[in-house]
Amino acid sequence: MAKRKNTTFLLTKEEARAEKGWLILDAKGKNLGRFASEIAKILRGKHKVTFTPHVDNGDGVIVVNAEQVVVTGGKEAQKIYQYYTGHMGGRREIPYRVMKDRKPTYIVRHAVQGMMPKTKLGKAQLKRLRIFAGEKHDLAAQTPVAVEV
Repeated sequence: MAKRKNTTFLLTKEEARAEKGWLILDAKGKNLGRFASEIAKILRGKHKVTFTPHVDNGDGVIVVNAEQVVVTGGKEAQKIYQYYTGHMGGRREIPYRVMKDRKPTYIVRHAVQGMMPKTKLGKAQLKRLRIFAGEKHDLAAQTPVAVEV
């Protein structure tokens, strides 16, 4: 393919598949929203110069220490996670503190999911997000690179 000067270069699926990698991000002491936006940017591939909106060229992300992510201000007391059971009057509300004790990985996944596009491509990109509550992870086979965000 001949490259011309001053033209936009768009990736194909095959070229994007060859450039994928895995990154490890440590959530210890990180702000939840700012950290989630960085994860979403990496999953979508916006950190690469070859970003193409309609192609999945993002990297996989491994998040460790998800239980040590922090929120600022009064959000720790005020933030509420809601879901609906499907029955009449079945709306459930779980405060941030309780959710942090029960499922610390859900907090990060929920924040990142809200920043991803609500399309088939966004769902496919979200599948490359792995979150662990502690320091250990079982994804050494992917040869991930530790990155400071």
